[in-house]
Amino acid sequence: MNFIDMLSAAERHNASMLCVGLDPEPTKFPGRYKGDANKIYDFCAAIVDATADLAIAFKPQIAYFAAHRAEGQLERLMAHMRRVAPQVPIILDAKRGDIGSTAEQYAIEAFERYGADAVTLSPFMGWDSVAPYLKYHDKGAFLLCRTSNPGGDDLQNQRLASIDGQPLLYEHVAQLAQGPWNLNGQLGLVVGATYPKEIERVRALAPTLPLLIPGVGAQGGDAVATVKAGLRVADGATTGPIIVNSSRAILYASSGDDFAQAARNVAVQTRQTLQDARAGAAS
Repeated sequence: MNFIDMLSAAERHNASMLCVGLDPEPTKFPGRYKGDANKIYDFCAAIVDATADLAIAFKPQIAYFAAHRAEGQLERLMAHMRRVAPQVPIILDAKRGDIGSTAEQYAIEAFERYGADAVTLSPFMGWDSVAPYLKYHDKGAFLLCRTSNPGGDDLQNQRLASIDGQPLLYEHVAQLAQGPWNLNGQLGLVVGATYPKEIERVRALAPTLPLLIPGVGAQGGDAVATVKAGLRVADGATTGPIIVNSSRAILYASSGDDFAQAARNVAVQTRQTLQDARAGAAS
């Protein structure tokens, strides 16, 4: 089963568009784990166990592990997710963006060392920075397109005068991902929940690609507006999957020993909000 098939199956099996982001910050850990970087695996595994039946995907952010020399804990966590939630695809949030043999090594890191089902990439260096990942035909890659940070305007919202029609840069990325770059149907796009109008524009340009949408929850993105902008349904089936990520709101729902149950409660609420928005958008 390739990544796109896994994504569609998880959406149906867990009735979910919710992606649980795993961004472990030891200073924010609850109770007995607080401040202990050696407990990153334990904390994240507890979150995974509590939300495995609620998620369309898990998204570990590699920097939060590497900063604490916890790559070994990330490897253990990836294996744990495979055991307890084999139906849920794992997106390694790495935002790699190099070329040539270096990109090949990053692809090995993501897909062979960690066993991720998909990875996030920066397309700034062009096709050369994407192609090595697509050699893994069963894997996926999400290209940064219209990100949730205000500074994204510095480049993504600039108009390309030399391209026919003068699209904005993020629009051009969407067109490339939907078209000539998507050789094996493996590509998706990262679009921020804080810009629902841009999500709608990206969806118009890339009607069938999966959209990874961070920014719901602590970053202020509106879940209902996000779903309405990005969801497309035909004959009851999603034609372009959306993966709405929430990290901090779920991870740090409680500072006590009940953190896993609290995380589950927030995940249940968020998933339901998304499903309600889906029903409204499809009606």
